[in-house]
Amino acid sequence: MPSETPSSRGGVLSGLWSSSLVRYLVMGGLSFAFDFGLLFLLYDVAGVPLTIATPTAFLASFVVTYTLQRLFAFRASDAVAPSVVRYALLVAANTVLTTGVVALADSIGWSWVVGKIVAVAITTVGNYFAYRHWVFARPKGSPTHV
Repeated sequence: MPSETPSSRGGVLSGLWSSSLVRYLVMGGLSFAFDFGLLFLLYDVAGVPLTIATPTAFLASFVVTYTLQRLFAFRASDAVAPSVVRYALLVAANTVLTTGVVALADSIGWSWVVGKIVAVAITTVGNYFAYRHWVFARPKGSPTHV
């Protein structure tokens, strides 16, 4: 049975990293940690009402998420302005959805944490396709996403 060498591990990691889905999930995890941490600080530490803390944290992660997804996950190189506009529209929809899910979870006696995780699960699936085919879509005739 062949043993795993450092170069074969590197090949596996390199192969995984070549997938936009893997990069999207890793960058999304970093963005989630930022968003979740800020929500925790605002609500649990600073005492900001949940209906204010949730969208504030979510919107504050706007720049972090956009930058990570643009540069690393989808490796976009086209003009920034059109993708920022599309991203802003997606963020607006996600903010309403996330705030509603967190508030609903809280109103039925669940922890805001459960609501946040449910909202992230819902938006993660839809956002991958929105990012790939709309927000960071490459112009016709350019190389496709990896």
